[in-house]
Amino acid sequence: MYRIRRVYRTKPGEAGNVAKLVYQQAKIYRDTGHRGEFTVSYNGYTLPGEQNVVVLEWFDEKIMSPSREGNKIPKEAMEAGAKYRPFLESQRIEFYETIDPSSMGD
Repeated sequence: MYRIRRVYRTKPGEAGNVAKLVYQQAKIYRDTGHRGEFTVSYNGYTLPGEQNVVVLEWFDEKIMSPSREGNKIPKEAMEAGAKYRPFLESQRIEFYETIDPSSMGD
């Protein structure tokens, strides 16, 4: 199982707005069966730590390229993504393999 995290660095003051738009896009992916449950979090400027950051996280059994043969990305998801792109400075994706509790003797 993998934890997949997409991290967005927003323009100053846009983290809350981008978080809402990313949530809408992630919900489309979930509702169309492309992903499971997800979380969206952000830090605009009221919390300690890195600011102007939005984090989308979800779990998946395998890592798959969105441009894989036969994958039909919902048009609505692409349109939703276009709404927040103007507010971004950068983005990256991170992959983490999770520990299987059964391999730990649990």
